[in-house]
Amino acid sequence: MLRRLVLTAAASVAALSAAPVAAHADTAADLGARAGDRLTVTVTDAGEGQDGTFDLECRPTGGSHPDPAGACATLDQVPWGKDPFAPVAPDAMCTMQYGGPATAHITGTWHGRHVDASFKRTDGCEISRWDSLVPVLPTTAGA
Repeated sequence: MLRRLVLTAAASVAALSAAPVAAHADTAADLGARAGDRLTVTVTDAGEGQDGTFDLECRPTGGSHPDPAGACATLDQVPWGKDPFAPVAPDAMCTMQYGGPATAHITGTWHGRHVDASFKRTDGCEISRWDSLVPVLPTTAGA
């Protein structure tokens, strides 16, 4: 019984003493990932001068994107815990409106997470989703 108590106490002390190190490592990894956020944005059928494939880098801001500072600022304003690239919920009720043929595909890394998201303007929910990311995505002729 005494042996079990000593082993349990030793295991608890070891677990507790390792916790701050793990928390610090996660924080450092998160900051490192955010320091190198990189996205590739491919846009088609959005209107004259809007189509193409653009690189977007944040922290530091750069890349071939037409408005990297505005795009990074838009993404940085997304509330903590909300995924700006999340698809429309399958059970969402969306207005039946057409916003044009524009499509976009965003890949890369944002806040340390892999991004692979597609965008279109085929109904009210998809139009709203697209518009929430302007200027990451361009304003379209259908907007």
